[in-house]
This record gives sequence, C-alpha cells and structure tokens, in this order.
Amino acid sequence: MPGRDSKRARRVRMLLDTHVSLPLFTLLLLAAIWAGTFHAVKNERLAARAMAAESAHELIETYEAQVARSLTGIEQTLKVLKYAVEQKGALGALPELGVHGLLPSGLVFVVSIVDAQGNTVASNPRKTPISVAGQSYFEFHRSERNTTTFVAQTMRDKANQEFHVHFTRRLEDAHGNFAGIVIVEVDPAYFTSAYERARQGDRGMIGLVGPDGVVRSMRIGDKVSWGQPVDQRLLAGGGEPQISPWDGVSRYTAMRPLRGYNLSVFAGLDEEEEMAAFRKQRDDHYREAALASGLLLIVAAMGWVWSWQGAKTRRRIRRAQETYAAASEANMDAFFVLRAIRDREGAIVDFKFSNVNPRGQQLTGRSKQQLMSQTFCNWLPAARHNGIFDRLASITNEGGVYQEEAQNLMPQFQAEWLAWQVVGVEGGVVAIVRDISERMRNEARIVHMAHHDSLTGLPNRSLIADRLQQAVLDAERTGQSVLVAFIDLDSFKLVNDTMGHNAGDELLKVVAGRMVDCVRRNDTVGRFGGDEFVLVLPHVDDNASALLPLLDKILAAVVEPIMLEGQKMQVSCSIGVSLYPRDGRDADTLMMHADMAMYRAKESGKNNCQFYTHEMNICLEEKMTLTDGLRKALAGQQLRLAYQPKVDLATGRIFGVEALLRWQHPERGAISPDQFIPLAEECGMILPIGEWVLREACRQARAWQDAGLEPISISVNVSPRQFDDSRLVRRVADALHESGLAPEWLELEVTESMVMRDVAQSVAKMRELEAMGIALSIDDFGTGYSSLAALKSFPISRLKIDKSFVRDLASSEDDQAIARAIISLSHQLHMRVIAEGVETEQQRRFLQQNGCDEVQGYLYGKPVPPQEIASQLTQAIMLE
Repeated sequence: MPGRDSKRARRVRMLLDTHVSLPLFTLLLLAAIWAGTFHAVKNERLAARAMAAESAHELIETYEAQVARSLTGIEQTLKVLKYAVEQKGALGALPELGVHGLLPSGLVFVVSIVDAQGNTVASNPRKTPISVAGQSYFEFHRSERNTTTFVAQTMRDKANQEFHVHFTRRLEDAHGNFAGIVIVEVDPAYFTSAYERARQGDRGMIGLVGPDGVVRSMRIGDKVSWGQPVDQRLLAGGGEPQISPWDGVSRYTAMRPLRGYNLSVFAGLDEEEEMAAFRKQRDDHYREAALASGLLLIVAAMGWVWSWQGAKTRRRIRRAQETYAAASEANMDAFFVLRAIRDREGAIVDFKFSNVNPRGQQLTGRSKQQLMSQTFCNWLPAARHNGIFDRLASITNEGGVYQEEAQNLMPQFQAEWLAWQVVGVEGGVVAIVRDISERMRNEARIVHMAHHDSLTGLPNRSLIADRLQQAVLDAERTGQSVLVAFIDLDSFKLVNDTMGHNAGDELLKVVAGRMVDCVRRNDTVGRFGGDEFVLVLPHVDDNASALLPLLDKILAAVVEPIMLEGQKMQVSCSIGVSLYPRDGRDADTLMMHADMAMYRAKESGKNNCQFYTHEMNICLEEKMTLTDGLRKALAGQQLRLAYQPKVDLATGRIFGVEALLRWQHPERGAISPDQFIPLAEECGMILPIGEWVLREACRQARAWQDAGLEPISISVNVSPRQFDDSRLVRRVADALHESGLAPEWLELEVTESMVMRDVAQSVAKMRELEAMGIALSIDDFGTGYSSLAALKSFPISRLKIDKSFVRDLASSEDDQAIARAIISLSHQLHMRVIAEGVETEQQRRFLQQNGCDEVQGYLYGKPVPPQEIASQLTQAIMLE
C-alpha cells in the first residue's frame, strides 16, 4: 500500500508539472478555439442566408411599388385617351390632349388610336399608319367585351422597329359595339430603370412577367432582355437560392403579383454577391483562429521550454544574463549603469560608469572604455550645477523613478532633445536616456501645420485671429493703433478656369511671397481662405495718408505679371482697411469692417484700396432694408409688369412686347430694376419673383387675345438662377397651362453668358423648351463670351443686339461694325435679329439699311401698363 500510494503521488506530481500539463491544456484551448470558430461560422452563414432572402423580399416590395406607379400612370393615360376619343373622335383626341398638356412624353411613350378595322388613325409621336388587325391584343379586345387593360408580349411592328410593350384598351361606340382600341407603347427598359447597382450588384435581377409566363422586361446588371418563358414557381423563391435557367446563376428570388393588373414582378439577388461579405468574414474567422492557434502554440512551446529549463538554475541565470545583455545591446535607448562613490561619512560625492550599451556610446561619442575610465562628474561637470547630480544622489539614497523631457544644453550628448528616466538600484542608479529630437521636431511641425496654410505657409484663419487678438490687446495697453487689411484677388477664378488649379495654386504662392516682402518682420500676412488674404499690422499710425504708400506698394506688387506654365498672367487685388480703435475695438468688428471696405473696393472698379467709413454700414443697412422689403413685395402686390412694344422694321407693325418688372414701394415709390433685381438674385427671391413674372405675362397675353385683339408674342427674361433651376421647364408648362396661352406666343430671353456656363446642360434644357413650341432668344448679345461652335448648337430663333452697341450707332464706326457683324451672323444662322434701345431716327435708318429685322426702344414706345398696349393694338387694327 505505501508503495502504491507513493507511485500515485509521483504520477499526480508529474501531471501537475508544467512541462506535462501545459501541452494538455494547450490542446484543450485549441479545441475550444476551433469549436467556437466553426460554431460562429455556421451561425453567420445561416444569418447571411436569411438576410439575403430578406433583402430579396425588401427589393421586390420596393420594385412592386415603383412598377405599380408606372402602370397606374399608363392606365390613367389609356383612360384619358379613351375618354378623349369618345368625346372628340379619333382624329381630334390627340390634338385636344396636346393643347391641355395631357399627352405623355414622346421620348418614352408612343400613343396610338386604332379603328374597328385595325387601322392606325392617329399616333403621338407621329408614325407610319399600319394595320394591327392580326395582333393578339386587337383580337382580344374585338372578341372580348372587356374594358380592362390588355398587356401584350414585348414586340415590334413595321411602324416602330424598336421593341415595345403594348398596353391596350377597348373602344366602344354609343351602342356598346366594338369601335377600335387605344394603345400605349412603352420601351421595356422603362420598367427596369429602377435597377440600382449599389444595391443589387452586377448580377442582380428585376423584371416583369405576364400571366402566360413570358417575360415582358428583365434586367440583369446592365443587360435588358425580354420574351423568355419562365417558371413562375422558380421565381417565387421560398427563402432558398434558385439557379436561373437563362444564365445558370444561383439567386435569391421573390415574385409578387401586381394588384389590379394581370402581371407579376420578380426580383433576384446573386447568391455569390450576397454571400461575399459572409465568405470574407468566414475567411477572417479562420485566419484569426489560425493566428490564435499559432500564437498559442508558440506561447505554449516557449512556456514548455522555459519550464523544462526551470530546473537548471545556473543555466536559467546565465540565460537571463544573456537575454539582458542582448536587450541592452540592441535597445534604441542609451543605458548608463552608475555606481555611487561615497566619502568616509557615506555621502555620495560622484558616480562611476560600470556599464554603457552601444547606444549610449553613440549618443555620447565616447567608447565604453573611455567612459568607464572616468567619473560621471569629471565627464559632465555641468551636472553639479544643473541639478542632475543632486537627482542621481537622491534617487540612489531614497529609491524611486525620475522622468523628464527637456531640450539638451550639454554638448557631451549629441542630441537636441533628451528624455531621461532614472531608476534607483542597489548601490547606484540606471539612467535610460533617449534621443527624442525627431519626435519633438515632428510635434513642432504638426503644430505649425495646424496654424499655417499648407499651400503658402502663411498663418491660417485660426492663427490670424490669435495674432489680431494679441495685437488689439497690446494696442489697448500701449495706446497705439492696429491696421487690419482684407485683400481679395481680382479675376482669380478666371486663372483657375482657364489654366487649371495647379496654375492657380502657383499664383497664390507667388502673390503671398510678394505681400510678405512688402511688410515688416513683426507684421502678419495670412491666408484667410481661397484667394483672400489678411494683413495685421500692429504699431501703426492711424493717419490714412501715412499708410497709403504701404498699401499702394502691395497693389503694385500683386499686379506685376507672373509666368505660369510659360504664359504671362496678371491679376490685381482689392483691399479693404479698418483701424483699431477708430473702426472697432475687437477683432471680429475690425475683420467685418475690413471685409465691408474690401467689397466697396470691388464695387469701385477693383485694383484699389478703400478705408472703412461709417457710410458703408449705412449702405449695408440700406441693402438689408431693401432685401427685407423685396421679400414682402411679392405678397403685398407691389410688383408690376410694364410692356415695351417690339416692331417689325419692314412693316412697322407691333408683333410682340417684352415684359419688364417694376417695383412700386409703398414708401420709397418706384425703385429701379438695376437696384432690386441684383438683390433678388443674391437673396434667392429671384425664383418666386421670376415665376410670378412668367405666370403674369402669360395671363396678360391670353387676356389680350380674349379681348379680341390680334395675338402677339410676349417675351420674358429668364435670370441665371431661374435657368439653373431643374424645374424651369415644368414651371413654364404650368404657366402656359394655367393661363391657356398657346406656347407659340411665348418667348424666353436668356443671356449669352448664362447659357455658356454649361453648354451641354443649356442645350438640353433649351431643346425641351423648343419641343414645347416656345421661342428662345439670346438677350444682350455681344457682351458675353460665346463661341460660334456653341452658338450654332443652340435652338435659338432670335438674337438681340445689346443697347450698348446701338447707343452710338450714328457716330461710332466700331459700334456700326459690330452691329453689321451681328446682323450678318444672325442671318447666316437663320435667326432673326432685334436691336434694343433704339431712340433716334438715325439709329433706325442704319439698322433698316443693314438688314435688321426688328427693333425695340423709346423711338417706338416706352414700357407701359397693359391697358396702353391694348390701346395701341386697337389703333393698329383701326388703321388697317
């Protein structure tokens, strides 16, 4: 029994020994890691599949709603067509709907009316009349007395070579007999335009299928197809991916019947794309498990080795010594092991180097032998005076740790900044010294970047504010003045637009350097943002005449030519100046007033300097008052339209008028358009005001027609903000519809510079307006920067010669040459030309002799109220 117990105890001790139990414990941890990984992967796979199926159902719900809205619009169009045919007849229905703007866009939909014999009698857009008597949809309506919409398969015919989906309804005469059908043809891609690649991937699927199991439209990625027979049970999905027979791709699918229509929508998400995130996450789990297993095995192996060697004390001590030596030799920090030297009373009088690592030798420029051959204070005499020796002695006696980072002032250390860590050990200290010069330089660089502009190196907005605040505080204490100058470059945008942003950046750097060269060392030149700079000049004279030479020097320096990419460029600047304490006693007020003065410099012709005056605030208040009044003018019915006649030069007949906006302020009286229209543009009121002008002009033109007067065209100016508005075409259509004015009696005038900002977008918008039957003209022609290539692409019917070229026609040969050129160019481009601002008989005679078609100006009539235009038109009729 005693022998058996001792053997059992030995076995227990062996199992408890680290080098035996550690491998067993490691195996258990490995099993737990991989079991947990496989379990997590399994759960995530199930969750990913469920999420993919749920995404397919969410997709089909969204797609169902989109298609239902589209089908509702088509159904409504068919009902309107049927009603129009029954009311106006087959030939009168489409024109009637066109007048009221009820026909759908001919770019997407083709509308047709077919009689009882199957012949196409009307269509929009107009197409070749054909017989559809043999088509399935025609036979269905002829044989079935059914008023529901029939959706045919995707097909094409002789009249329309493009494939379309045909939506049809039965027409009946007054006795309920078959009288033909109405058709709406839709491009099959119309029903799959809601495809979102970001959501459905490259191989997602949406589509529309009929009750016969034939696809009307289907989109997979960028490809649209139709006509495939499909198994609708396969499309229904059921939560599991199904392989699509047409391309062999496994997808999560879903299908929904469309309520009220004999159609179904279906959608699918590619299983591979939907599960891609899961596969990546699964691979990450496996990778992490493998890494954890590897680390565990490494740690376990190290522990096993250490435990195996734990029994050998000498070897362990030797290994520890070797490990310490290796760590010390390879460490990037300098290690100095110092032993205390004491006098007879036990006081520390110096330290002796007992060990130094290679980094310490590199930092001091001395070898280990050189350092160990002398005492610490002999090598570093300054230590007795700067407190280092006292700290070393204190830590040796009392223990603890001392840390410090400071700039190095001792030439014995070859570093700019040092981090000290001193640790007390038995009989001395260990000093760990690190060179942190690079880190401190990086931190200083980061601080500099936070307060300076990255392009020019000048102080940025934050540092400008700090320095201005400090300058104000100093000036308040010393009783001196501070100058703040706000500088904005003139025409800088032109450099960016013509030569690119790299050239613009180079220009900013050159200009910044020139400004710095113009001021004193203690002055601040900062970049406020974009092409705006700020000067802060402390300790200056508050006399403006004494400051002008410096400001003129800056103006002259900026305007000097600059070579950019081999091309000579020249910009100027506008400067606004405010002074402390005359123009403000805090930094924000000084900056605001300098900004106001800069804008006054811009308004004064640019390339000049303006000092802030109290009147600028008054002008700003006046501007704010007018802006506030303008917001109330529209609701308060203070706006009016005056109409100026436009006359045909050949016949002398009034063929149209231009609508001109007027503001009758209840307190200030008539306010000039040159004063309030720019304000409306700036504050955003131009959109509602412009829409009111458009509606009022259309209403007045229709009112003249309803009064029995001969129809004349009415011109309405379109502002830049109106033209950029994406809803401009819709607003014009609404104004025509509400007023009942035919589109051919409306002309929109756009400026030359407005349409040249984005030629492609301008042409597209103008084409839409032209398709509605609206005339377009270019106002103020010759004052912008249009090219002939762009001009010929515009759907323009008329060019208007700006009044600046008409004013001196009688005496200026240059203006005469320009007028002739514009007239000739207009006729070559098959456009009519009209001159505005005609006030004298000499001007009229010149324009008539040189072929100008039309004129407008005080010679023929000032802008007048609408009733006077009616009187003029009535008199013209009586004279005829």
